[in-house]
Amino acid sequence: MIQVTPQPEYATFNSDVRIPGANFLAGCPKPTSKQFKTKNYWARAANELHSAYAGICAYTAMYLIAQGSVDHFLPKSLHPHLAYEWSNFRLASAKVNSSKADLTDIVDPFQVQNNWFFMDIPTCLLRPNPALIRDLRKKINNTINALRLNQDDNYVQERCNILMDYSRGDVSMGFLQRRYPFLAKEVNRLNLDQPALRTLFKI
Repeated sequence: MIQVTPQPEYATFNSDVRIPGANFLAGCPKPTSKQFKTKNYWARAANELHSAYAGICAYTAMYLIAQGSVDHFLPKSLHPHLAYEWSNFRLASAKVNSSKADLTDIVDPFQVQNNWFFMDIPTCLLRPNPALIRDLRKKINNTINALRLNQDDNYVQERCNILMDYSRGDVSMGFLQRRYPFLAKEVNRLNLDQPALRTLFKI
């Protein structure tokens, strides 16, 4: 994960999402999951959310070709009053959103600092910065495990594949910074040039 700067809501968000959501909650202040599914006005914001955050998943820090999904950082089941609030939305891949579900002990991409998550190369596995205090390391590990950022081979392989592409010169540092900002940050943190990466990956 890498720090995500909150972006302002788009011009018609209020009429598209907040107002119809507030009208629904006025008559149904504690909706069930089934009731929420019939009033998923937040889905109207999916394309704008993808655009506002340049298509980068808030949790994997990897580019989403499709529009992704609207994650409610504070779960709508526990905080229904935030179900239709832009400030509670995070752009997430559908897989990450499904893994997160109603969990609350997850690092907020809006609050994370860029020195919290490290990655080992060439394993491409994530870990907390060992210099952090114990409780924060525990929360970061919990986030990594809960979202399956290391357990899901697809995430790990994508990180490795992109870094190998960069090491061969198939993609530029500018591409990494735009599409895979966490990987770019780690390459710079470790001061790895392309030949060094090729050596690590045995290319």
